[in-house]
Amino acid sequence: MSSYLKVAEDEGEEPIELPSEDDGTLLLSTLAAQFPGTCGLKYRNPESKGIRGVRLVEGRLHPPDEGWGQNVYYCVFPKENKRKSDDHLENSTAKTKRMETKAKCSDLIILGLPWKTTEQQLREYFESFGEVLMAQVKKDPKTGQSKGFGFIRFANHESQVRVMSQRHLIDGRWCDVKVPNSKEGAQQQVPCKVFVGRCTEDISADDLREYFSKFGEVTDVFIPKPFRAFAFVTFLDPDVAQALCGEDHIIKQTSVHVSEASPKTDFNNRYNAAMRGQRDQKGYGGGGYGPGGNGAHMYHPQQHQGWWN
Repeated sequence: MSSYLKVAEDEGEEPIELPSEDDGTLLLSTLAAQFPGTCGLKYRNPESKGIRGVRLVEGRLHPPDEGWGQNVYYCVFPKENKRKSDDHLENSTAKTKRMETKAKCSDLIILGLPWKTTEQQLREYFESFGEVLMAQVKKDPKTGQSKGFGFIRFANHESQVRVMSQRHLIDGRWCDVKVPNSKEGAQQQVPCKVFVGRCTEDISADDLREYFSKFGEVTDVFIPKPFRAFAFVTFLDPDVAQALCGEDHIIKQTSVHVSEASPKTDFNNRYNAAMRGQRDQKGYGGGGYGPGGNGAHMYHPQQHQGWWN
């Protein structure tokens, strides 16, 4: 009769209960399904407090002589992968420091300003993001009336990145902040937003924010309604977003996948393919998710305008 044993990726982390086989062994494939890349298990001996390895034979992990017991077992990853991971973290840290050193602020253009907005009001609004060196509303030299746009410059680059990562409601009107002379503005910027797939309904926006905040500052989390099994997470630092793309993460015992937040034109096919894959995994019949069924769950871009804004 099978039983369950507690497994965590590392000490101090919340364990997941995995089912053993009838002979008491744990399949390596079962372990790898929850912890991709793992090659074995270890545990801390309750008496000696030393670390002991678990025997692996032909893809099966065998319990200790005394049985699995109530021990919490920890994943073992190949040393080469661990070195690569450590090197990646070190390189990312060094790269971030180099970027902080080299990054310079530039004048930013503010589009869609209300006609009534003054330079003082503009400065006061953006001072909530950091020290403002310059705030200017462009005016017609003959009439003195606002042209509906302006410029802003910050003292530090972090404030600039934060401001460009979102839209701004100024005097009751939504405004966009971009680098002047850039084609389509954000298209030339490194994306700060990632797509998180395979989400379950019990994963909330707060859960996503708390989990991903350990990698970098999170500026926004968006879960579409009605629920669509995915979410968007936006980081302050685009390098953090890019580093996470292509990875799987365990959140509330669910394996989610992080990828680039594709433009609207590319997203339709990917979303519908994901839904078909989810249908196949769960074994749904033709009526609920099948093509043309009453509950067909296909994505239409016009239903959710603004996800990429």
